[in-house]
Parts: sequence; structure tokens; C-alpha cells
Amino acid sequence: MRSAFAHTAEIELAEDGDRAAPGAAITAALCGTWEHEPPCPIASHHTASSRAGSRVRLRVLFACDVDLEDEVRSRIDAALARGLLTGPDGTVSRWSLRDALPGSVQECERAAAERLLASSDA
Repeated sequence: MRSAFAHTAEIELAEDGDRAAPGAAITAALCGTWEHEPPCPIASHHTASSRAGSRVRLRVLFACDVDLEDEVRSRIDAALARGLLTGPDGTVSRWSLRDALPGSVQECERAAAERLLASSDA
């Protein structure tokens, strides 16, 4: 049975750092690469970020079989703890993980969660 989940994290990223790099690292950890055809092999997911100075808050919504939830969370945490991603142009982005916690899908995220669930059935 598939379900939708949320995971939150906070990282420290240089002011000129690529805010998309941590999300790409998460995608690579879950899918093997950040560029691939759908569906995602282990968990359909979406990463949103907001920035305040050098602090970046990440919110990851994902859909997977309930027995894979812990593995998906572990992969997300490991990708963020690595704190490094080399982009396709060779630019290296670095960050420091400050915090990562399981979250709950919020009511305002319900439609996005439903789309992830539908895409994981593809």
C-alpha cells in the first residue's frame, strides 16, 4: 500500500550557493540521478525550499510503499548530510545539514501528495 509522507530539513548554504542543489542531491539519492524519466523508482517526490540568508528550509513530499518509508527518509537524510553536489556544469555546491525531521502532509499539500501518489502508480 502506498502513502504520502513529508520530511523537513534545514541546511546552511553559502549566500551564493545553489538553492536547488540539495533537492537535486535528494533526487539523485532516491532515483540514481537527478535527470530521469518518470516514474521515480523508489518514491515519487517533490522538494520545495525557502531561503532566509544562509539558512534554507527544505520540505520534501514523497509517496511510496509504507514499508519503504524509513528507507526513503534515510536516503534523504544521507544525501543532505553529505553536504555536497557537483552540478552538470562542474560547479560544486556545499552545505551543512542543521536539522532533519519527519513531518506530516499538511492540508495545503494534500493535492500535491495525491499527484505524487498517482505518479507512483504509473
